[in-house]
Amino acid sequence: MKNAIDILIDKIKEKDNPTVMGLDPRYEMLPECIKKKYGTDVKSVCEGILEYNKALIDNTYDIVPAVKPQLAFYEMFGIEGMKCFKETCKYAKEKGMIVIADMKRGDIGTTAAGYSSAYLGETLVGEKLESFYDIDWVTINPYLGIDGVKPFIEDCRKYNKGIFILVKTSNKSSGELQDLKLEDGKTVYEKVAELVNTWGEELVGEYGYSSVASVVGATYPIQLKNLREIMPKSYFLIPGYGAQGGKAEDIALGFKDGLGGIVNASRSLMCAYKSDRWKDTYSDEEYAKATRAEAIRMRDELNSVIK
Repeated sequence: MKNAIDILIDKIKEKDNPTVMGLDPRYEMLPECIKKKYGTDVKSVCEGILEYNKALIDNTYDIVPAVKPQLAFYEMFGIEGMKCFKETCKYAKEKGMIVIADMKRGDIGTTAAGYSSAYLGETLVGEKLESFYDIDWVTINPYLGIDGVKPFIEDCRKYNKGIFILVKTSNKSSGELQDLKLEDGKTVYEKVAELVNTWGEELVGEYGYSSVASVVGATYPIQLKNLREIMPKSYFLIPGYGAQGGKAEDIALGFKDGLGGIVNASRSLMCAYKSDRWKDTYSDEEYAKATRAEAIRMRDELNSVIK
């Protein structure tokens, strides 16, 4: 049976598209046609967000292999937000998309196991086990060491799921910790990369990559190239393209023979209808068509430099 990374790569090859659409909704991002349709109470806002998400999925599922909802933007709305998150993930999977929950959890022992059970595995409900969210991949923070990672790895093996471990992130202040030099001259992010290599050894699939994968930002191309050399079997989730300034030619440094990474874009896809590139072509009501057009443009730009 193919493991999680093989399934992801198959989907990328099927769509000929190494991208993932981030779904990080905020009320101010919603087009006016959605705002006018729904009220401003929490439940109504979440209903509007769900309609917005579904429209974006409907217009991209045939060309984009995966979605990556960021939990923070759903948790902020409490129970209604988490209902929206669950329904968004369910809808994307029904459309054949891979779902990556961007949760960046990091804890130890039973707490880490609880997080993993919630999103990757199963939870005992009464006398039976149930998968509450049934997510394909999650992002996790390795700062607590193997104690915080092992429960996720065990569930990856048991349920055929995958994890992206933060190695070198795209934010401006990442270097405050990640670039610090250790006694042996290596940086913290290089040490984390070596640990990811070790942690993922037993989950390498048919394509030579592991379901224990990495988050490596597009905004640091030198480090991206360095990490590709350090982690030849790690697939990269690459944030930072588009709104954060990551360029296609820089991202190409994380790829080899057209494979090696999946590139995230959130605001540049979700708010394409507001962008200078598309605002004169698509109206407010055509927001999802603008997202599709930007997704195609992004796919073609990336393919032109990684192949």
